[in-house]
Amino acid sequence: MLDRTDSDDFRTTFVREPSALKHYPALVLNADFRPLSYYPLSLWPWQEAIKAVFLDRVTILAEYEQMVHSQRTAFRIPSVVVLKEYVRPQKRVAFTRFNLFLRDEFCCQYCGSRGDLTFDHVLPRSKGGVTSWENVVAACSPCNLRKGNKNLKQSGLHLRRAPHRPTAEEMQQVGRRFPPNYLHDSWMDFLYWDAELDA
Repeated sequence: MLDRTDSDDFRTTFVREPSALKHYPALVLNADFRPLSYYPLSLWPWQEAIKAVFLDRVTILAEYEQMVHSQRTAFRIPSVVVLKEYVRPQKRVAFTRFNLFLRDEFCCQYCGSRGDLTFDHVLPRSKGGVTSWENVVAACSPCNLRKGNKNLKQSGLHLRRAPHRPTAEEMQQVGRRFPPNYLHDSWMDFLYWDAELDA
């Protein structure tokens, strides 16, 4: 039997690499029927989902047409599973390059372009700026070069949005707008059922 730490890792380790999504991943829902994470989307390889079923940690809500076979039986691969125990969402958002880009919706905070992103200290470190949520933004290479070691006024650049420390809830909302390349039909009702409806 897994100890508590292994159990927590088992329930909160998800597929991020697109290549791993080709082989029947299972969408993992918390006990409240919401995805454990939107970005990365909470997915397990089919082998992990089946293991969780046999360990009685999840309930299967939907299945693929594809079958897997053991020596004695055959069954369909789970496409959506729900945890039997509720996992409390993390409150703190780690300050990482990836999370910074997600907060800024993968676009330059000076010109709005996407792709070829780096990060920039709004107040340069040479002028006392610190590496923090409140002073670092995603920036494209041309804007970063243009700004260089200058402050905003000297560079002539303007921020589209002031940098801030995001909440876990905010990151989940932003993550919903960046789904993985592969979304199975059986996942759709569970991904967006709690989204606010248009008036």
